Amino acid sequence: MQQFYLLLGSLMSPDNNVRKQSEETYDTIPGQNKITFLLQAIRDASAAEEVRIPIPSAVVVYSTQCCWVIILEPQQSDTQARCESQFWHSGSSVYPESTSCLVPHASSLFLYLKMATDFAPTFQKKFHDKVISALLQTMEDQSNPRVQAHAAAALINFTEDCPKSLLIPYLDSLVQHLHVIMVAKLQELIQKGTKLVLEQVVTSIASVADTAEEKFVPYYDLFMPSLKHIVENAVQKELRLLRGKTIECISLIGLAVGKDKFMPDASAVMQLLLKTQTDFNDLEDDDPQISYMISAWARMCKILGKEFQQYLPVVMGPLMKTASIKPEVALLDTQDMENISEDDGWEFVNLGDQQSFGIKTAGLEEKATACQMLVCYAKELKEGFVEYTEQVVKLMVPLLKFYFHDDILLTSAAESMPLLLECARVRGPEYLTQMWHFMCDALIKAIGTEPDSDVLSEIMHSFAKCIELMGDGCLNNEHFEELGGILKGKLEEHFKNQELRQAKRQDEDYDEQVEETLQDEDENDVYILTKVSDILHSVFSSYKEKVLPWFEQLLQLIVQLICPNRPWADRQWGLCIFDDVVEHCSPSSFKYAEYFLRPMLQSLCDSSPEVRQAAAYGIGVMAQFGGENYRPFCTEAIPLLVRVIQAADSRSKENVNATENCISAVGKVMRFRPECVNVNEILPHWLSWLPLNEDKEEAVHTFDFLCDLIESNNPIVLGPDNSNLPKIFLIIADGVANESVKCEDACSKRLANVIRQVQVSAGLWTQCVSTLNETQQKAIQDLLNTA
Repeated sequence: MQQFYLLLGSLMSPDNNVRKQSEETYDTIPGQNKITFLLQAIRDASAAEEVRIPIPSAVVVYSTQCCWVIILEPQQSDTQARCESQFWHSGSSVYPESTSCLVPHASSLFLYLKMATDFAPTFQKKFHDKVISALLQTMEDQSNPRVQAHAAAALINFTEDCPKSLLIPYLDSLVQHLHVIMVAKLQELIQKGTKLVLEQVVTSIASVADTAEEKFVPYYDLFMPSLKHIVENAVQKELRLLRGKTIECISLIGLAVGKDKFMPDASAVMQLLLKTQTDFNDLEDDDPQISYMISAWARMCKILGKEFQQYLPVVMGPLMKTASIKPEVALLDTQDMENISEDDGWEFVNLGDQQSFGIKTAGLEEKATACQMLVCYAKELKEGFVEYTEQVVKLMVPLLKFYFHDDILLTSAAESMPLLLECARVRGPEYLTQMWHFMCDALIKAIGTEPDSDVLSEIMHSFAKCIELMGDGCLNNEHFEELGGILKGKLEEHFKNQELRQAKRQDEDYDEQVEETLQDEDENDVYILTKVSDILHSVFSSYKEKVLPWFEQLLQLIVQLICPNRPWADRQWGLCIFDDVVEHCSPSSFKYAEYFLRPMLQSLCDSSPEVRQAAAYGIGVMAQFGGENYRPFCTEAIPLLVRVIQAADSRSKENVNATENCISAVGKVMRFRPECVNVNEILPHWLSWLPLNEDKEEAVHTFDFLCDLIESNNPIVLGPDNSNLPKIFLIIADGVANESVKCEDACSKRLANVIRQVQVSAGLWTQCVSTLNETQQKAIQDLLNTA
């Protein structure tokens, strides 16, 4: 426990480096151990002295126990209410009027907030009213700057994970307090040179703005002049951290309030940043401004969009320098290891035979941040970033096999690949193909070797997007052979892991904690399965039926996924893969019909909405693309689809997406296979089920079909003497209001033309519009104005 007490003390150190290292150590402690240690620390009076929390131990024990009953047992409402009252009542004895007694209050709140970080946003939801008021009160203690700094740091912790809706009611009070303190501390800086509290307050302002977003607009002018003043004048070496944090604050506020509000100050802010950037080469390697500047430039890029391109020549040099940091590495034997520890900034991988590979991690966090910023520039600027694609891709591809540091570096490298290809398109197909050849082998190898499931899923997702972007011909025979083996291995591993988890459930040590771990493992496996589906989707959509012989090596594994005894997620994604086979490889897909057709029809009535949705989508593409052989199955599917749509709970939150896919499937059968259904009988029902509001992609299909019917003057849709037009107006208005159809969708122009034709008849127009509410009328007008 002694080491833990020292760690708690370090968490409240005024030294940023000490506090940062302590937070990293603290975060590695398992959650249950953390709670045990923290509660023991508060119970133990001597421990409280170690971390400067001189609170009577009885009060601390009682308060803390009540606090955690509230946080960890929210289902016990009576206990919760009673304990919440007792917790804050007992805590009030720690908050006397005398400001000299506020030191323990600030420290204890900081400790509570540190504990609650692991339970966000539950802590914020339970204690927002008490904590915010207590922090603001503590921050006003001008006689104790250390306390003010701790309170501001605690406010940062609290607001970072606070839901926006909870923070808004306190926003005015928060902002006014922060402004008063900032002005006072700015004067102290000028007069006395003290900066500790001001650094924390500036970060608090940034955190509040980041959470409040557009709600911060009314307070923008309150802070921006002072913040610009700090950046302009805090040029001394000892003020580097303050200046860096202020740069961060300005960029976060700009991102929060948006381009329109920020633009009047954008030029001045950019000049201040450019001046700092011009002096970048004069900055020392450990200057804290560097990392703040790199992140600030990326936020400015998001704010300014294409207008940021003009600043790239200034920004990219230092950014590439940071992103290109090469860490110190060493191959060490057991004797060497005794002289080096991880506390010296080294990480190790055991290679066996008493040897380890070590890497010094200094600078890697900055490298990871810089790589994230490069991804941001590629994403925001697209073809405007083309001048830098070659040097960035040469930096990123080797990082796919960079096995040290956190996931950020590898994830950024993977995410950048399709973005860089998109940027490079403007240079023509030859340049684009050369870039793809440079990254393709590395991506495939990374999919086969990456051990971390989070990083692996990002690499697989990026690879799939690259194939979609490059299209037919982007993979050669060797690529297909290697990729097929890897995907087969992933599917086999998926089934093997499920068997191992089932075996663990039979162990005598099996309990709730083990089950929680097994469920986490299952979620990771399923997520990788979704990425296998993504890759197959991109291959099918690019290569069509040409790829079916290659696919046959995976066929039996996919068939295994849709067996009735498999978990619902397996069946969902197995059906999604066969959906792609039907959609992109028909009519050749029918030779596999014996494997998936019967399971697909049976899955329309599955208890899992996700499985029903995948099956319904399959029926829709079967009608649209499948060909003649699928006709009898379209006919068989209609009553099953109608049964799902007409179920009492079909529009509930968990069922609505599956139901909308069923509605869309019925529409596709009527549209593309009218001989398979009694259209005159089904059409009035189908019209009554519209519009689709959740599945935007399927909504466009239904509106396209609706336009076909209206433009062909279908008597069932229009009704006698156009009596159904008010209903059609309502469907269109709701679709536009819910953004189910957007101005860029082709059907939006067709829908607008329908409305314009009705406008010609004043009486009919009045009849249709009078049935709409204000929101729906605005939606109709917006459609006419934009389509």
